[in-house]
Amino acid sequence: MRVCLLTDKPDHPLLAAVASALAEAEHRVTFLDPDTGAASPSQLVAPDDLADVYLLKAHTPRALALAHFLEALGARVVNSAAATELCQDRSRIAAVAEDAGLPMPRTRTLDALSEALHGADPAESGYPLMVKSRHSRRADLVARVDGPDGLRDLASKWSDEPVVLQEFVANSGWDHKLWVIAGEVFTGVRPAPVGAPPDGARPAPLVRDLPPDWTRLALRTGDVFGLDVYGVDLLDREGAPVVVDINAFPGIRGPKGAPEALAALALKCPGRPARHAYGV
Repeated sequence: MRVCLLTDKPDHPLLAAVASALAEAEHRVTFLDPDTGAASPSQLVAPDDLADVYLLKAHTPRALALAHFLEALGARVVNSAAATELCQDRSRIAAVAEDAGLPMPRTRTLDALSEALHGADPAESGYPLMVKSRHSRRADLVARVDGPDGLRDLASKWSDEPVVLQEFVANSGWDHKLWVIAGEVFTGVRPAPVGAPPDGARPAPLVRDLPPDWTRLALRTGDVFGLDVYGVDLLDREGAPVVVDINAFPGIRGPKGAPEALAALALKCPGRPARHAYGV
């Protein structure tokens, strides 16, 4: 079987471990960077030389265009181009989550952050609030704003940036990360990107020690967004989990068994129908 990993980082620990596991089982593994100098997807992949499955780790516009091209040729792409594209747009994520009844912070969308400086105070639910780039990408904007002065300062640096404004969820300083590969849940904790730095190190809980509603929410999120490989960041709000971020094919670092689960998923994929995101 031939498996192609679409990424610009073939040395990523998860991908390298998956490639090694597949190669040891005598499967052919290749890497392809969608953002190489080729002018079009057809110059990157010959229609008569398709892999059995493509693992879509890259999320850039060119990577998404290539994934759409491959799917149009009948190739199996994990995650699908549509599901990956959906998860790059935080405004669409919030809308889909609300439609499906997933708990997320209240979210508003602005075409440019500068719009927040005009008219009514954008902090409808009060300060602090979270300001995030609408389109998720490397080095995007994720910031906590504690009042109008902080908002003006942020707008002076990111004036034209399309953003979402989200209700701030008080937290302990730790993000609970639930990673899911084909229905198997892995866990981790990381310092939250904003707020007071947590004290010391905190070991990741075992999946069996998580409240059952946390794992149910993680699995439901994958069903709603049509994802096979994904991450859900959860915060505890008054004893109930709240989804604060969803990532298609994140860099899963640390959990034992994750590379093996991803390799097993790749081998199962050619005969499986593609999953579809809610409303897509």
